[in-house]
Amino acid sequence: MSKRVLAEEEGGRPQRGADPRPAEEVEMGEFEDPYEDEIESDGEVVDAADDDDDNIDVDEEMDVAEDEPEPESRAFVPGVDTLPEGQQLVADQTAYHMFHQMNVTWPCLSFDFLHDHLGSARQTFPHTAFLVAGTQADTAKNNEVLVLKASSMYRTSKDDDNDDDEDDDDDDVDEDAVLEYRSIPHLGGVNRIRAAPTSTPTSDLELCLDPYPVATWAETGKVHIWDVRPFFNILSQPGAQLDRKRATTALYTVDAHRTEGFAMDWGGVLGGGSSGKAGHLRLVTGDLHSRIFLTTSSNTGFTTHTQPFESHTSSIEDLQWSPSEPTVFASCSADRSIRIWDVRVKSHRSAMAIGEAHSQDVNVISWNRGTQYLLLSGGDDGALKVWDMRSFKGQTKPTPVADMQWHQGPISSVEWHPEEDSIFAASGRDDQVTLWDLAVERDEDEDVTQLPKGPTGEPVPSQLLFCHQGATDIKEVHWHPQIPGMLGSTSADGFHFFKTISV
Repeated sequence: MSKRVLAEEEGGRPQRGADPRPAEEVEMGEFEDPYEDEIESDGEVVDAADDDDDNIDVDEEMDVAEDEPEPESRAFVPGVDTLPEGQQLVADQTAYHMFHQMNVTWPCLSFDFLHDHLGSARQTFPHTAFLVAGTQADTAKNNEVLVLKASSMYRTSKDDDNDDDEDDDDDDVDEDAVLEYRSIPHLGGVNRIRAAPTSTPTSDLELCLDPYPVATWAETGKVHIWDVRPFFNILSQPGAQLDRKRATTALYTVDAHRTEGFAMDWGGVLGGGSSGKAGHLRLVTGDLHSRIFLTTSSNTGFTTHTQPFESHTSSIEDLQWSPSEPTVFASCSADRSIRIWDVRVKSHRSAMAIGEAHSQDVNVISWNRGTQYLLLSGGDDGALKVWDMRSFKGQTKPTPVADMQWHQGPISSVEWHPEEDSIFAASGRDDQVTLWDLAVERDEDEDVTQLPKGPTGEPVPSQLLFCHQGATDIKEVHWHPQIPGMLGSTSADGFHFFKTISV
């Protein structure tokens, strides 16, 4: 499938996007802010009257200036507008509360945010975020699992900021962000990486010693589980000690798969205390041969169940545990179906299914953690669909409760907002990250003929809140679980971290 191959960057090709401009090349661990003041003066108003008329009223000259039309500024609509050769789109800084771009040595196909000790629902700038990512290097031996700390992410400055109205606080300063990392050698490219659910440390006064399991799907066909806690502690408190040999050795490896895969999700809760043991965790992994394996943990370690779950007829693309039922998970596949499973079913066959959920491969799914009967899906057809799983029973072919048509390429990632049940983010191979709110309805009094048109010729969907562009071959997008409204994305160009005015 095309979504699995990182696109090669075309030299000299302008970035396509309505919002962020392309990232400059920066050294590892450094960040160059992409914004520069580009306010162009309209200049003085020059009067063109005859030389004989030397006495021009001042008020009249001011009226001429006021009548001078300002250059029109509007959003670039992908699939509708075209960018002339040699031109670049410029970000509208007023559309972001924060926007930072950061690069690492190799592109990362997948990443995941880590829970930290800095507090929940934090709003104060500058922001700091911890994350894990897996590389796609030139050779298998050069790949790494990266544990990263992105800090000093300040508020984005606005061209029209009024110094008299704004407080001169540190959190309003637009400065360079900092990206630090520690690495774990990883044989083979990382197809997907996911951090296990874990309780958030309540204090940074003492180092947390509980393990922090992170699973990686390797292109070698192996699923490795790592403990990233030692590296997290080093980034949090630089004086922390590190036994590197132990820290770079996998806790466990799943050898049951005969080929590589992409689908992976954690369920359960990490065991508490300082025993260093993981408990009550569940990991499902799916491969290209349509097989799903379950790995569970106890105080003695991890165990992979020998019998796979089999009902799909093609590659497993994504997996999601139910947020409310600990034994239930959902899957999607290149066979165009979405299936619901219960691990208690002895036959290891799916309990419910939508046979033709999309017209092409179903790439990604996301389970709503607030309204738990809603499942979001995205496919190679570019469609975003929301399913009410209460309708899976009793209907031969359920229909989605929402069907959004906007993206002009395969959907590569979807994720519901962690707090707002109606909001979700999506990314596609058309180099867009889009934000949606299902609660928004079109005003019945609006004249649809006057509304801007999308790539299909239909009016832009009312539920579409924001379109973030400027990255090439976007692979994943995630909400930060502890910073409301903050999003991260990974692409061939690196990482984008941003907060928009829309969410």
